[in-house]
Amino acid sequence: MPPRLIKDTQEKALSKVILVTGPARSGKSEWAETLAVQSGKTVVYVATATENPDDQEWHKRIQEHQKRRPQDWLTLSVPVELSNTLADAKPDTCLLVDSLGTWVANLLEENEASWDAIFAQFLETVELVAADLIFVAEETGWGVVPAYPLGRKFRDRLGFVVRQLSTICEVVYLVTGGYVLNLSALGSPLPPKAEVE
Repeated sequence: MPPRLIKDTQEKALSKVILVTGPARSGKSEWAETLAVQSGKTVVYVATATENPDDQEWHKRIQEHQKRRPQDWLTLSVPVELSNTLADAKPDTCLLVDSLGTWVANLLEENEASWDAIFAQFLETVELVAADLIFVAEETGWGVVPAYPLGRKFRDRLGFVVRQLSTICEVVYLVTGGYVLNLSALGSPLPPKAEVE
């Protein structure tokens, strides 16, 4: 365990971990940005997407996100090394990670053993960081099963990430149809030993 992650429990108790999930164009990023402002802390926007000069539509999406952010937010481009970035976070900051789906996609070529190790380190880091953390994640499993193996791998990995991360979050929000639902207040968590479909 990196020395920078060894923090006393009192310091950790001051931090919050929030997950905002939902389908495409639902407003989940906007809600996460609202929560970041409400934190009252210095906000660090952790962008997992990378620019692709050949994809104008993707570039436009990134620009839309950039225009919404307050100018005093620091933006970090972190396509892969998410755990290290979280570990370096200062207690008086709020990190907004957008999005976990892109992070999973960036690591899709990792074999299962490598991916399992990366994700285990990620979860361990999240539990030890003293900063506030807000994660944005896509919901991809509400449609048909993808017809190709890579699509199924992505859907399954992201679904597992969202489910496991939600167990250590203080609040989990679902944003859909322009509405925000606090799942932590409205729902009941599955028993720990329930099987993942």
